[in-house]
Amino acid sequence: MYELKTKETDHSVIEFIENIEQVKKREDAFQLVDIFTETTGYQAKMWGPSIIGFGKYHYKYSSGHEGDAPIVGFSPRKAKISLYVTLETKQREKLLKDFGKYTSGKSCIYINKIDDIDIDILEKLIKQSAAFINEVYPNQE
Repeated sequence: MYELKTKETDHSVIEFIENIEQVKKREDAFQLVDIFTETTGYQAKMWGPSIIGFGKYHYKYSSGHEGDAPIVGFSPRKAKISLYVTLETKQREKLLKDFGKYTSGKSCIYINKIDDIDIDILEKLIKQSAAFINEVYPNQE
């Protein structure tokens, strides 16, 4: 049976961030922890070795695959910072129109640094993503 690699851990978020080599990325990570915590009301938790997640939900697909995931989160990767937000497509496109400098994948938004984006829009992305997840997967933490 398949086992998820990205699970909530008890590793220290602060210690993880303090070990980021790039000073600007480390500063941005601390700022993002504050933004995500204030916006969601959830405390930061490590998910796997490099994702900082907020909140938790349980999903189950029609294929039978199921697991737990953070409601929203981010990862300060070497090349870019990955923002994990999940929204309905039209809602996402509308918010990203004025977000700033970014690239994106299916459920990730990649930024180089916080200075490249609009913080107010980031907060809206986080709030709307959390609301979307809670609507699709009700009765979560």
